[in-house]
Amino acid sequence: MSFTHVLAVAAVRDMAAATEWYERLFGRPADATPMDGLADWHVASSGWVQVYRAPEQAGAGMFNLVVDDLDRALAELADRGITAGPVEPGTGRVRFAAVHDPDGNRIALIESPAT
Repeated sequence: MSFTHVLAVAAVRDMAAATEWYERLFGRPADATPMDGLADWHVASSGWVQVYRAPEQAGAGMFNLVVDDLDRALAELADRGITAGPVEPGTGRVRFAAVHDPDGNRIALIESPAT
């Protein structure tokens, strides 16, 4: 079996509020809105983040995004009005910090190896 893409999915209650927040997270509008209640951001050549309206599941999601420079990423997010939790050490030289969308879905920004 081989796979061509990986999709991280976040269920939300309010599509308009979530779309605005994810636009600030990624610094741009969605790459696609293939149907009502669904928006896609293509964050890597074969990795996408999908936000979809599913009120009964909203807030229970979590996914990780790997960044080259955690401090720079957190500063960019702060400039866009998104505040992360504290930077925490992982195993070895890994560092991470989490943000939460309006529904409470957890997105961890991970730097590995940490500088």
